[in-house]
Amino acid sequence: MSARDRERARRRVAELSTPVDVVELTALAEHADVVVECAPAAVFAEVAGPAVESGRTLVTLSVGALLDHEHLIGRAQETGTQIIVPSGALLGFDAVRAAAQGDIQSVRMVTRKPPRGLAGAPLVVERGIDLDRLETPLRLFEGNARDAVKGFPANVNVAAALGLAGLGPQATQLEIWADPAVERNIHHIEVVADSARFEMTIENVPSDDNPRTGRIVALSVVATLKAMTAPLRIGA
Repeated sequence: MSARDRERARRRVAELSTPVDVVELTALAEHADVVVECAPAAVFAEVAGPAVESGRTLVTLSVGALLDHEHLIGRAQETGTQIIVPSGALLGFDAVRAAAQGDIQSVRMVTRKPPRGLAGAPLVVERGIDLDRLETPLRLFEGNARDAVKGFPANVNVAAALGLAGLGPQATQLEIWADPAVERNIHHIEVVADSARFEMTIENVPSDDNPRTGRIVALSVVATLKAMTAPLRIGA
């Protein structure tokens, strides 16, 4: 290793060893140009609100919560903020967004998750559904993506994002199934448009720490951040 390479390595280690400030959620925008929101939906506004008011770039995963705070989108235009929604657990955002530049007739999504990935959802608790004893697939919800947010705030971010990319959450049809026969979070999407008709299916490995989401979600955030400064950017 050359002296220059050793010096670069030393500086890199020093950078990685630099202490990181731990601050309140509402103070994040005071310390960062890019704020990544990956918190529970209940505290979404504490992270997103100050970021938008400060004109920071906001990368958010709680897309369902964003639907409940849509005024932030208009406010972002006024403050110069860019709100970025990573692909998260979904594939094909570019295709849906491209189709939306023309005319989309319908968008339908069917989500199947292992029962443990849906445990504790408000709708499940409200109806007293015992997912632990489930032996056959059970459809828990059928309706539009916007209505699903209330019953499954930790599970429908992917559907909310799909809605924002295409026809809108109100017109995006969604089914949610608890299926004891599957081990992955499965999303199947069907889109009919004047430019194309396409179907997509993704089977995400659940996170060990949070089975409600998939491992690929965190990786999509990393890819989004890298794309911000990359000399070559693939896709929209």
